[in-house]
Amino acid sequence: MSAATRLRRLDERARIIVLERGADVSFANCGLPYHVGGVIEQREALVLQTPAALGARFGLDVRVRTEAIAIDTAARTVTARDLATGEEERIAYDALVLSPGASPKRPDLPGAERGLVLRDLADTDAIIEAARDARTAVIAGGGYIGLELAENLHAAGLAVTIVQSGPQLLGSLDIEMAHPLAQRARERGLDVRLSQRLAAIEPTEVVLADGERLPADLVVLAVGVEPESALAVAAGLAVDARGGIVVDAFQRTSDPAVWAVGDAVAKPVLDGEDALVPLAGLANRHGRLAADAIAGVAHPAAPALGTAVIGFLGLTAATVGRTERALRAEGRAIRVIHTHPMDHAGYYPGATMLSLKLILDAETDAILGAQAVGENGAEKRIDVIATAMAGGITGRGLADLELAYAPQYGSAKDPINLLGYVDDNLLDGELSVQWHELERRRAEGWRIVDVRTAAEHEAGSIEGAELMPLDELRTRAERLRGERVIVHCKVGQRGHTATRLLQQYGVIAANLDGGWLTWQAGRAATADAVPNKED
Repeated sequence: MSAATRLRRLDERARIIVLERGADVSFANCGLPYHVGGVIEQREALVLQTPAALGARFGLDVRVRTEAIAIDTAARTVTARDLATGEEERIAYDALVLSPGASPKRPDLPGAERGLVLRDLADTDAIIEAARDARTAVIAGGGYIGLELAENLHAAGLAVTIVQSGPQLLGSLDIEMAHPLAQRARERGLDVRLSQRLAAIEPTEVVLADGERLPADLVVLAVGVEPESALAVAAGLAVDARGGIVVDAFQRTSDPAVWAVGDAVAKPVLDGEDALVPLAGLANRHGRLAADAIAGVAHPAAPALGTAVIGFLGLTAATVGRTERALRAEGRAIRVIHTHPMDHAGYYPGATMLSLKLILDAETDAILGAQAVGENGAEKRIDVIATAMAGGITGRGLADLELAYAPQYGSAKDPINLLGYVDDNLLDGELSVQWHELERRRAEGWRIVDVRTAAEHEAGSIEGAELMPLDELRTRAERLRGERVIVHCKVGQRGHTATRLLQQYGVIAANLDGGWLTWQAGRAATADAVPNKED
């Protein structure tokens, strides 16, 4: 619909026909889980436009329950079938835009037909109806849709279990950043099963791969999506190995009269190969760009950053760009920074802690990705970093951003600025060790020194760490001369001060990036990923 309405604004005389297989056009699919939970009470609120309204305002010929079943690129026709009558019609075109979207995956397992999916309003109706008399629900999949549905079904009073095949929830985050989501879910009474799969769906239960049975009056399959590109393939249009329709910078396919947009399209990614990025903002933007190209005012698409956010049980998790996991798998030389600042000035009431992660190219200092998790302010910081990435600002350049400040909104040193300061320190030679590197460094002979207070150390510490509170470190530094020492505090700030001090006493000192909090989250997440472990 973005393409159709934009094209009308550019060309009043064009005949524009929209074919939709389902019953609705221009509905708010991102709001569907929240109607399930009653947050969005009225179903009608999700219907943004109707065929009649689009006809009246834009002069569009919108045909619902009409499926495009074939494309003849040589004759430039589309064969459309009326799903109510079965009648078929060949419709000629000068320009064709494909926006078939992505369809939910259905795992090949016994009873899979009982599993519900969520793609459109009809799916939403089916889940709501099934939930009316249900007491238990199993959600297969811990991605965006799975988590949103889990929260909303839990809010509706169901006992919810999330079964996730991977070692963490929300695979767009790295494992230590995703751990708070599973932790919060369990605190709120949801059951989370990581590194686990469904083996079968039975009438009132599901069977897990390890043989355990879970009660399941309602089962939702949210295990991912795949591009619905069969129509394009049958028409001879180029697709990639994942089935994504291949387009150029102007959304044109391998046929000069056919454009494609949305979740079925392979998109160019910043600092990477084309990828499937099923996000609403990109779909709308590319629909507009396809219309511009058809109307002769073409603008190229910018590389996709994959900027996304989710709210889950009071937490916000936001991400942009690549993960550390993916970049290390590629053998990429990267630099990683973790911080745990307050979302606004700590002296102003209501401040909460954020967990931020910044991933940089080790040679160029280009920002490759970022992640944020917290109760407040996570999406704001990721939006700033996404803008910096689009503008080519480096990690060090974040320190120079002039951001709005008042104590209820941020800090004089905004969390974004602090990331830049840490990067600046690393570029100037400060050594840093990641949480997952600690044991290897210990085996190499590095000493671990805890510079927190005695009370903090007693409350929880890294095994084998030597307590040397920061305020006493100066008196002990001489005895560490020539040693290799990894220092840590709670979040990294005192650790930075300690490394600077020790270096001036001839100590080879490195700071544990993100401190105790990041190490603890990483260790807990790694343990949590092991299936069948005892609590």
